[in-house]
Amino acid sequence: MDVKEQIKKAVDRITKDKELQEQFQKEPVKALENILGVDLPDDVVNQVVQGVKAKLTADKVSDTVDALKGFLKK
Repeated sequence: MDVKEQIKKAVDRITKDKELQEQFQKEPVKALENILGVDLPDDVVNQVVQGVKAKLTADKVSDTVDALKGFLKK
């Protein structure tokens, strides 16, 4: 199983679905298992959860920086 590919798949789905975002915040393991359609071993699930959280956080920071750049150019 390619963990990076699973992280990318999960991030893509979560960012497009408000309900998945809420479920991921409350129950990240269950949300990922629903998204990926498999019952993952704990060590793999934890890697994917951490990767998804990191990616979502990085995306939010990037969006904020982009918004600030746009605001400062005005």
